[in-house]
Amino acid sequence: MPYIELGNDAPGITGLLRYRPETGRVLNELAEVLLRGDNTLSRGERELIASYVSTLNGCRFCAMSHGAFAAAQLSGGEPVVAHACSAPDTAPISGKLRALLRVAAAVQRSGAAVSPEDIAAAREAGATDVEIHDTVLIAAAFCMYNRYVDGLSTTAPDDPALYARRASHIVAHGYLPLSASP
Repeated sequence: MPYIELGNDAPGITGLLRYRPETGRVLNELAEVLLRGDNTLSRGERELIASYVSTLNGCRFCAMSHGAFAAAQLSGGEPVVAHACSAPDTAPISGKLRALLRVAAAVQRSGAAVSPEDIAAAREAGATDVEIHDTVLIAAAFCMYNRYVDGLSTTAPDDPALYARRASHIVAHGYLPLSASP
């Protein structure tokens, strides 16, 4: 049960975004740009970064949500996402994505934990400066989103089908309300 009365029964961040639509709009706009905007990283790869950081942070709602969103957009689906979130060094993902997940894990620990070696390894694996930048920003943003969700003790349903249904909506329409979508 959430620590505050949200006036709705939506789980996770969804309830929080409805509670304060003026901040919810900005947070959704950030998610839309980071996870769905033009980028050389696929939407599925960016969702995987979000799920991985959320997994490291122990934020079950965000890990399950973004894991489902990634699975819906990545070849190999849920098994690849689960493997990457639990053991990225052996997951069937590209070397570039593996290196970027290492950068994301460093950000999750502390921004200062990102080392020159982490960045060099990402570049050596083929990551561009924009991809490195966006990985750091996705990881930092999801630390914030995760702390927002868990800091107010929102609910996280157990049913994976709920997250899969939400994934089909996100893949098709994104994070912005339908009326605000282009």
